[in-house]
Amino acid sequence: MTAILPDVSLTERSRSLSPLEWVGMQGIDLPVLIEEGDYRRELHAHVDAQVDLPMPHTKGIHMSRLYRLLDGLAEGEPLTPGNLQDVLAAMVASHHDCASRNARVRLEFALLVKRPALVTPQLSGWKSYPVTLEASLHEGRFTLQASVTVGYSSTCPCSAALSRQLIEQAFLAAHRNDSTLTPAQVAEWLTHNATLATPHSQRSEAQVQIELKPTAQDLGLIALIDAIEQAVATPVQTAVKRADEQAFAALNGQNLMFVEDAARRLINGLAITDGEAHVHVRHIESLHPHDAVAWGRRD
Repeated sequence: MTAILPDVSLTERSRSLSPLEWVGMQGIDLPVLIEEGDYRRELHAHVDAQVDLPMPHTKGIHMSRLYRLLDGLAEGEPLTPGNLQDVLAAMVASHHDCASRNARVRLEFALLVKRPALVTPQLSGWKSYPVTLEASLHEGRFTLQASVTVGYSSTCPCSAALSRQLIEQAFLAAHRNDSTLTPAQVAEWLTHNATLATPHSQRSEAQVQIELKPTAQDLGLIALIDAIEQAVATPVQTAVKRADEQAFAALNGQNLMFVEDAARRLINGLAITDGEAHVHVRHIESLHPHDAVAWGRRD
C-alpha cells in the first residue's frame, strides 16, 4: 500500500497571519512559439508566474500546479493574448482552495529576426530584439503589455554643425586667394579634407511598451519593431559590405537627432498602436561617460 505523502501547505497553518500580494516562481525556462505572418520560430523564454494569497492562515500555495499549467504555453501552439488569458484563468482556478483571485505571468525572450542588408542583394543577417510580455488577470480583468527594445544609431546635430563649421573654415583658409575654382578642384579638396572634423555618433536604444488588445490574433511584435525602425530611420545593421556601410553613413547624415528628436519620432511614428504607448530612448554617448535619455508617452 502506497503511503499518503504529507502536504504541509494544506495541513499546517501559517504562524504569522498576513495576506500576501503575490506568491510564485521566477526564471522558469520555457519554449514558446511566436507566429506572425511569415515569421514562425520557437524561442527560449524565461517566465515568472504568481498568484495572490489573500487567506492569511494558508501556509503556502501550490507551486507545482502553476509550473504544470505553464506547459499550456509550450505545447506547439503560437503564443497569443488568448492563450495567455486562458493560462491565467487556470492559475486562479487551480488555487480556489487558497481563495486566489489574481494571477500574473511575465515572459522575457529574444525575438530573432533575419534582416536584409541595406543595398546588397541576397545579403542578410540575424538580429535579436529583447521582448518582455506582462500579462495579468486582476479581479477578472485581463491586461497584456508588450515591451520591445530596438538598437539604432544616433548622430548628434550639434556635433555635425560644429564639424561643418571647421571644414568650412579650413576650405576658406586654403582657397582665400582663389577667385575661381572648378567643381573638380572642390571635389578633390573635399576628398582629402572633408573628414577634418566628424560628428560623434553612438549606438542607441529605443524601448517601447504598448498594451495589446485581448482579442488580438497575435502579439504584433514584428509590426511594432518595424514601426520603431522606420521611425528612427537608422536601425543597426547585421551583414554589410562597403556599399551597405556607405548607405548607412548616408542614413545617419540625413537623420541627425538628439535624444529628444528620437523620442518624438517614436511617439509620432507608432500609428499601428491604438492604445497608450510608452517610449524610453537612450543614447549611449561617445562624447560623454554618461548617457542621454528621454521618456515620452502617446495616449
